[in-house]
Amino acid sequence: MQAPHPAVVAFGSNLGDRAAILHSAAAELADADGVELTAMSGLHESIALKPGGADRSAPAYLNAVALVDTTLSPDDLLALLHRIEAGHGRERVEVWADRTLDLDLIDFAGLTRGSGGDGRGELTLPHPRARERDFVLRPWLEVDPDAVLSGSGRVADLVVALDAAGHAEVTP
Repeated sequence: MQAPHPAVVAFGSNLGDRAAILHSAAAELADADGVELTAMSGLHESIALKPGGADRSAPAYLNAVALVDTTLSPDDLLALLHRIEAGHGRERVEVWADRTLDLDLIDFAGLTRGSGGDGRGELTLPHPRARERDFVLRPWLEVDPDAVLSGSGRVADLVVALDAAGHAEVTP
């Protein structure tokens, strides 16, 4: 049997019973073959982001981050995440649309691969926008204070930089 690899999964929902959806998706991930959920952050509310920036008129997101150990490959883990999303009514019609569930593979054992990640092709690791996403970094830091995002540095330092630049998206 293959040794498990650590991975970081970000959860988000801005439609429906957001908290129930996130808790249900976490339970499904934890129950999946080849996956052990080792930590789950609390829920954090954030402003919806659209291609033009923050959209306060859109429903707010609830976000969380899970740490898992998995014997799945990165592509198989991503496929599992997409199946869980679909089971919760996620439709991939419009990029950055409001959604019942969004599951993003942020990091997989520090692996670096892909070419930029437009969300429609090859899996890019780490997630290409993770370093800019307060709603990913803060919950990740909550469950792993020593977290490092490959190619970007310590997550704690990235959060400080977002705060200094006024780019925090998590609402108080």
